[in-house]
Amino acid sequence: MELSKTGQELVRRAYEGLFPDREYSFDGRIKYSGKFAPYNANVVMRGKQLTFGLSREWMEVSEDIVLGLLQHLLSKLFKAKKTTDNMQLYEIFLRKVHKAAPRKEAPPDLAESFRRVNEKYFSGMMDMPNLRWGSESTSKLGSYHYGSDTVTLSTALRESRELLDYVMYHELLHKKHKYSTKNGRSIHHSREFRKDEARFEDAALMEKELEKLARRKKWKKIFSF
Repeated sequence: MELSKTGQELVRRAYEGLFPDREYSFDGRIKYSGKFAPYNANVVMRGKQLTFGLSREWMEVSEDIVLGLLQHLLSKLFKAKKTTDNMQLYEIFLRKVHKAAPRKEAPPDLAESFRRVNEKYFSGMMDMPNLRWGSESTSKLGSYHYGSDTVTLSTALRESRELLDYVMYHELLHKKHKYSTKNGRSIHHSREFRKDEARFEDAALMEKELEKLARRKKWKKIFSF
């Protein structure tokens, strides 16, 4: 993990730009690490120490955008309903960064699921993201990572093509709609997102089937030796 020499000043500027009426009294630092997924970041506060962990990709990004990232994290940390020009630049960047994400070969079953969903619900116009299997989780069946343009799906979905396609569709909607910010809060499931989500054939039935799947997997774990 690399400690940024200019991190203290950047953290100060980010804080003062977000909270111009507050006195800055923190020891701020930025650490770049290869352990993060591309364009991921977090912040940890211990007493008066603010430590921002950023993926190495952020080292090559404009300072104005990095300031927006720091302010985004600060607004979540301090539960501040604020938006700045730098935060807007950061959001625009994050919505577009997927176009530069390196492509990886997808597992054949996930690639087939994507093609089915793309043809039926996106008229074949959706660019295929990176696709990967995750763990056999029923609490988190899928996710979309904006920075690496990656859809990750639980292996618990392998037993049902219909459920796999349903969760695939949900995650592709995140790729389509991205997210918006209002009063410092990220909105990932907008009204337009929910409207599109309801277009999936037998969506209500799919939700019930996902609940059944979760119960089956839970009982399977209880009785596994």
